[in-house]
Amino acid sequence: MAEARHPEDEDGVQIDLISAERMDGKTTMEKIRMILDGVRDNNIVILEAGLTPDEESRLIEVTMTEISPDEFNGIEIETYPKSKADDSSLLGRLMGKEETKKLTVIGPANQIETLHKDETLISALVSRK
Repeated sequence: MAEARHPEDEDGVQIDLISAERMDGKTTMEKIRMILDGVRDNNIVILEAGLTPDEESRLIEVTMTEISPDEFNGIEIETYPKSKADDSSLLGRLMGKEETKKLTVIGPANQIETLHKDETLISALVSRK
């Protein structure tokens, strides 16, 4: 039987790829806790379906309350923009229809630096502290 590996024993960066299916049915706070728990462990979290604008705002609010100089420096977050074809109509927005973004990358602010971002690519430099 293989022995469990612990991220702190490794000389690399752990990336958590979270499927849309895993996020389905979770409350906003459950999603935020899952993301922040991963980032606080110095992991890079990639969400397949992204967050709604309200969820992203709430994530930033919660992050700001948890920042402490010695323990947690905050997050860096980048999301693929919606394509022009997927923009919801005014009627859809008025009816409360919120579309999620395509892909979101979240990591510790002191370890991830966005190098380039456009409609189809997020390029980031990840350091090991």
